[in-house]
This record gives sequence, structure tokens and C-alpha cells, in this order.
Amino acid sequence: MKTLYETSATVTGGRNGQVMSEDGALDLEVRMPKELGGNGTGYTNPEQLFAAGYASCFDSALNLVMGQAKVKPESSSSVKATVALQPDSEGGFQLAVSLAVTIPGLERDQAHELMEKAHQICPYSNATRGNIDVQLALI
Repeated sequence: MKTLYETSATVTGGRNGQVMSEDGALDLEVRMPKELGGNGTGYTNPEQLFAAGYASCFDSALNLVMGQAKVKPESSSSVKATVALQPDSEGGFQLAVSLAVTIPGLERDQAHELMEKAHQICPYSNATRGNIDVQLALI
């Protein structure tokens, strides 16, 4: 399969370290959040980075399907991704995601259909499907 885009990021120090993309556009300190025993204040963490990536990817997929359907919302759509870190049954950890989708000015049925289509083409949705619980909500 043809690769359309590829990038990489390197982390040193894990949850209490530094993350940098290969082009330097992303250069952040990461810290363990307070809820996991760290001080975390003022720093990002892997769950926030995943939420930001998923939300931006899903909103892009949503805009693509709206364009294909020749649908224009009253104003820009938005997606809020909430990522939860949970213990799993084997002593490890798992993620769960909820996506709150807003498409201003569209009939609810049409907005719901567009949201579901976006969920079928979004790379994050495809990567997580069957692996983690992802809940969609139209706001």
C-alpha cells in the first residue's frame, strides 16, 4: 500500500521526559499527571496527546465527508476527545475514548449520519476499532 505521509517522534524519559517530532515542530516536556502520582501541573501527557491527535483527525475526516456530501454547517464543526486510562483485567492498562461532535446548523439525523461516516474513514477510528471502547456523541 502506498504511504501518503510518514513522521516520527522520539521520547526520552517516558511519562517524565521529553517528546520531539523529527522536524522539531513538536518539542514538549511530558509529566505524569497528578491523578497517577505525578505533579504534572503545566505539562502534557500521553493521554492528552492522543486526545488531541484523535480529535483533530476525526474533525478532518468529518470535514471531508461533509465536503463530499456538499454540506456546509453554519460554522466550523468541532470534536472533543476525552481519553480515559483504565486498568485492564490482566494487571495492565487500556484506553477508552469518547468523542463529542458538534456540527452547527444541521438536522440531527443528517449530522449523525455524517459523524458515523467520519468514524468509518478516520485513521484513528480505524486503528482503534475492536481494540478500545470508542463512544460517539452528537452534541
